[in-house]
Amino acid sequence: MVTSAQEVQMDQKGLDNVKALFNKQIDQGLHPGAAMAVYRHGKLVLDLYGGIANSETNKKVDKDTLFVIFSCTKALAAFCSHIMWSRGMIELGHWMYEYWPEFANNGKEDVEVRHILTHTGGFPDTPPELTPDKMTDWDAAVRAMENAKPKYKPGEVISYHSLNFGWVIGEVIRRIDGRPISQFLKEEITQPLGMNDFYLGLPADQENRVAKMDWMVEEEKPELVELFNRPEFHQAVIPAANGISTARDLARFYAMLSMGGTLDGVDIVRPGIVRGMAVLQEEGDDIGNDRYVKLGLGFALDDPAMGQHRGDERYGVTFGHGGLGSSIAWVEPDERLAVAIITNGVRDRASNTKRLAELSDAVKQACL
Repeated sequence: MVTSAQEVQMDQKGLDNVKALFNKQIDQGLHPGAAMAVYRHGKLVLDLYGGIANSETNKKVDKDTLFVIFSCTKALAAFCSHIMWSRGMIELGHWMYEYWPEFANNGKEDVEVRHILTHTGGFPDTPPELTPDKMTDWDAAVRAMENAKPKYKPGEVISYHSLNFGWVIGEVIRRIDGRPISQFLKEEITQPLGMNDFYLGLPADQENRVAKMDWMVEEEKPELVELFNRPEFHQAVIPAANGISTARDLARFYAMLSMGGTLDGVDIVRPGIVRGMAVLQEEGDDIGNDRYVKLGLGFALDDPAMGQHRGDERYGVTFGHGGLGSSIAWVEPDERLAVAIITNGVRDRASNTKRLAELSDAVKQACL
């Protein structure tokens, strides 16, 4: 149920402006369809959706439409490791091979858990043997991670581990906890929070709800856009990239973070864990993505697509994660504000950042 703006100290005219901007971007053709949700003080205050879910059939986006969220998935995968950290099951400064001996193959014995969360592990490239038909095979991905050869010395270079990030985190969780990451995520996060429309490994009977991703610019289409329109990619477990969700559910995860790890009486982690996730770990040029970044532990800090930071208290940061030219989700703890913007139109970085930043800033300006 959507809460009134006044109840959560937001300006209704400001929220109306967010809605108008949301619809304007669809009308301008920046993406076929989209969904957006805003939480403040743990309450849902905005729940928007519109446009076209499938440009081939002209099917419209509705409240139940699911979107592929690409690398927005990384935030939830990382959070699984933070839950284990909070329980003393994993130490971020320990070498990976302590939990997964075979991972040390080919010179990776100095890679720490922290290196994975900060994209400084030194093996950013998806192994060539993981062809599209193998990416959906968990055992094949695990073997590829074991056999991957470092490109850089661990801890010295920021280079985005686009897919390797998720397979490594997922296998470490399985090795220590015993549950596959999809099960861990469901039982420890999404189910307790009532996020019933977030999937890591989509059930086949939900396939008809997924919006089709479209490439929206003239540059050459990335292969991932086409791959992640395939049912087999929706139904597999690829923890760095194939989460599927509504905006409501993705924003609900960040709403829990905005409230210090608790939402609607459900305790997920203690506040100190959330604070630790947002502490700056790495700052500089990501040579894999050719961009300047600020990184926490599994989360991006103050990404331009998240808008201008408003808070001036202890956190002093907005943090979250984006997804391949299409989406962004973030939390601003100072304001107890959480936002998810997900689209089915994949764009180049500059125009994607512009459209998402406009919406993010509009939300922040609506806060009283």
